[in-house]
Amino acid sequence: MKKIVLIEDDKLIVRIIEFILQKEGYSIFTANDGNEGLKIIEEIKPDLILTDIMLTYKSGLEVISISKKKNPHIPIVIISALGKEEINIKEAFKIGISGYISKPFTSVDLLEIIQKTLKEKVVN
Repeated sequence: MKKIVLIEDDKLIVRIIEFILQKEGYSIFTANDGNEGLKIIEEIKPDLILTDIMLTYKSGLEVISISKKKNPHIPIVIISALGKEEINIKEAFKIGISGYISKPFTSVDLLEIIQKTLKEKVVN
C-alpha cells in the first residue's frame, strides 16, 4: 500500500482528498502545517507528498526544499488555489516538485496526477 503525506490546512480539502485516496487503497497521513508535515515525512518516508503552498510555520516551498534535501527520491505534488504565476511554478519545479494541481480539482484529476507521479517514480 502506497503511503501519501498530505499537508493541507483546509479541513474540508483534507477530508475530500482522504476519501478519494483511501477509496483507491492509499494510506494517507495528514498534517495541518509545514512543521508537522516535515515531522511526518521523516517518520514514515512516504511514497509521495501532496502539499499546499500557503501553510503556517513553514510554507509549501520551504517544505519542498527541506524535503528534497533530506529525501530527494520522494516525489512532491503541489495542490494550490493560487495560480501558477502566483506561486512561481518554474521555481517550484527547479526545487524539485513532480507536479501541480489547482484547486478546485476533480477526483479524476487528483488520481491522474498521483498515479502518473508514482509511475514515474518507479521508472526512475
